[in-house]
Amino acid sequence: MKAKLLTLAMLAAAATTAPVAAQTIEGNVALTSNYVFRGVTQSDDGAAISGGFDLSTEAGFYVGVWGSSVDFSDETTMELDVYAGYGWEAYGWGFDTGVIYYGYPDSPDGQNFVEFYGGVSREFGPIAWDASAAFSPEFYGEIGEGLYLSTGAAVEVGPVTVDARVGSSSFDDLPAADYEDYQVGVSGTILENVGWDLRYYKATNGGDDGFFVTFSQSFGG
Repeated sequence: MKAKLLTLAMLAAAATTAPVAAQTIEGNVALTSNYVFRGVTQSDDGAAISGGFDLSTEAGFYVGVWGSSVDFSDETTMELDVYAGYGWEAYGWGFDTGVIYYGYPDSPDGQNFVEFYGGVSREFGPIAWDASAAFSPEFYGEIGEGLYLSTGAAVEVGPVTVDARVGSSSFDDLPAADYEDYQVGVSGTILENVGWDLRYYKATNGGDDGFFVTFSQSFGG
């Protein structure tokens, strides 16, 4: 679900989801020059390919699966996520809550983890704003509880959308690893249903920063 934006903003985070047509099935594929998750490269600054499927209902419930190639130092080469949630709207506000399992099939023990997430969104004139929180009782690498807070805004400028986001990662048992990440991006479409996204990211943990570009396509629905 990085779609969790794809860096959704691509999944990523978790993005808010509004009720859609009964039992809608949608798929997505993407190619990125760098798979970045919460300000940290998951592909060793190299290209990655990803794809997933979502099943949603008119009532607002949804389930999905999403996978991507990765490149970790421990020879892990694949991520496979499964998620389920519920999205709804009330008084002009959008809400979303759910759970996601991050799986790494060929990784050492202790890398897989679960997060519970919630999000809220609203449009203020031409500005689309959202905020979300994701909590893991045992984060990646078995380092204890992890909390990720994120907020961002987007605005359409002619044929493109410009957005900015900020996130904060904190770990109860390893406070020295706490950090913030920032993104600014511009996105649009080509060939009707092919999306493109150019983004700059930076993290305060002394690690990654730079530009990456993603091309994506959705189908079904």
